[in-house]
Amino acid sequence: MFAPEVDGGLWSGESDQLSDDEIYDLTVLDRGTGRDEPSVIPAGLDQMAPGPELGAILSAIDREKLSGYDLVVFLRARQRQINHDQAQLYADMAEVAHRADPSHQRSIEILEYASDEIRAALNLTRKAAEADLSFAIEIRERLPRVWDVMSSGELDLRRARTIWHQTRHLSQTEARRVVDAIIDTAPELTSGQLRVRIQKLCINLDPDEAKTRYESSVEERRVHSEANPEGTANVYGTNMAPHLVGRAMRRINRIAKGLKAAGDDRTLDQIRADVFLDLLNGKDHRDTAGGVVIRVDLATLVELDNKAGEIPGYGPVIADIARQVGAEQINGEWRWTVCHPDTGAILADGTTRRRPTAAQRRHVEARDETCIFPGCLMPATDCDLDHTEEWHDGGQTLVDNTPPACKHDHMVRHNGGWRYRRLPDGRFEWISRLGHRYTNKPRAP
Repeated sequence: MFAPEVDGGLWSGESDQLSDDEIYDLTVLDRGTGRDEPSVIPAGLDQMAPGPELGAILSAIDREKLSGYDLVVFLRARQRQINHDQAQLYADMAEVAHRADPSHQRSIEILEYASDEIRAALNLTRKAAEADLSFAIEIRERLPRVWDVMSSGELDLRRARTIWHQTRHLSQTEARRVVDAIIDTAPELTSGQLRVRIQKLCINLDPDEAKTRYESSVEERRVHSEANPEGTANVYGTNMAPHLVGRAMRRINRIAKGLKAAGDDRTLDQIRADVFLDLLNGKDHRDTAGGVVIRVDLATLVELDNKAGEIPGYGPVIADIARQVGAEQINGEWRWTVCHPDTGAILADGTTRRRPTAAQRRHVEARDETCIFPGCLMPATDCDLDHTEEWHDGGQTLVDNTPPACKHDHMVRHNGGWRYRRLPDGRFEWISRLGHRYTNKPRAP
């Protein structure tokens, strides 16, 4: 396991001699400076419920006097208090809307001019006031569990808006079923992870309705451009088929990386942008054939079920798209993975084409799917394989010693002072330079 040692504010080494209790018993050590001095935050601040008492405590603390470790505890407490206060603010908006109805009938339907009071009182644009009020009414009346968890301080506005936005197309009964399925884990997920899980639940809840929405959306596909104040311009494609977008992006990335490896001095982003325009303008770029990565269960692939598939980095897709991608890959490489039906744990995996030099990468990509840093959604196929036990320290190149880490999070470990270790259940615990522990979440089964 990894144990941080403090030296001038940086984690400078690893040790196997300390127990977990010794590693994380940081109640008096000033994390970040190396000085021994008593903490100035009250005991239990990290578990204190939001409300007037927590608000008063936070306002009385001088953040300049906090150690690095305690400052993170203070930060989390502040976020809980803000979550609570924002929930109350939206409850206030909803109540103002109800009072604006002269019949005094409480309804999820918003009175046509109810937002104007909020617009004038808070100096908002009409569009902003209408959007905020719509959200307030929805989470108070239609999705009350979302408001409850937000009011408790556990759910922030970004995640609450993600849940609201991703369930707006559902009936109230269906939306509440989805909320019930994800609300307990929602505070532990990033908004991106939460979006993916909700999309998958929605597709599986009613595959036919999901197919209709997809077909309706793709009918609206278009390309448009706009000028920037700096004299440059943007070009966008919207409402396009995700598997085709994924294939196009993978092609652009392959070409760009090939040019970079050949000595091109442009940044990768610049090369990607130039390749994008080159291809649209008819300039030929040599490229090797490539496919698109998609995850789909066998029953759906052979049309015995209609569960959602998933394109790593993009999110869930309807069953028809998953099967279409499969049909187009008859001559391509197929990677199969047998997972436990309840936990999602990998029981076995392999490929239809033997490439021994890439076997370990295939296993790791199938097992971990994304970068192992908490909340990172970078597909494992675009990550580095990082030696948990360093090669120069005797670490072997084994699948259990080479989890995927994106470029940034790979460097966070090597240059940013972070450490991680694999837990018995397959997750990874990261240790920040300030001594806090963060655990990545396993993928949903």
